[in-house]
Amino acid sequence: MAIDKTNAKDVDEFIIGFPMDTQKILMQLRMTIKKAAPKAEEKINYGIPTFTLNGNLVHFSASKNHIGFYPTPSGIETFKKELSAYEGAKGSVKFPMDKPLPLALITKIVKFRLKENLKKAKAKK
Repeated sequence: MAIDKTNAKDVDEFIIGFPMDTQKILMQLRMTIKKAAPKAEEKINYGIPTFTLNGNLVHFSASKNHIGFYPTPSGIETFKKELSAYEGAKGSVKFPMDKPLPLALITKIVKFRLKENLKKAKAKK
């Protein structure tokens, strides 16, 4: 039985709020992000799972028909060509539920965001 994910206290609770097939996709995405940014912390921010390291790296969520991935506008702009096959907006992309996640591309985007955040943190010192 799914629980109310809108008030999830952590990422596990958020993911459990979805049907089993969606949970599997979200766990795959979560593990891909963790592998690309192993020192990042995860929390719920803006009501959705968020990975942070020197600021927000990426967020993700799910709806009935897609997985939402939010790597900030810079992440979308930098990988605009690779993401052109997907619907999206300034800071987000929608990966269809009926297609495999582009895990290699997600890894590249997360690593880009990691470098970007580390560079900003260094500049502040």
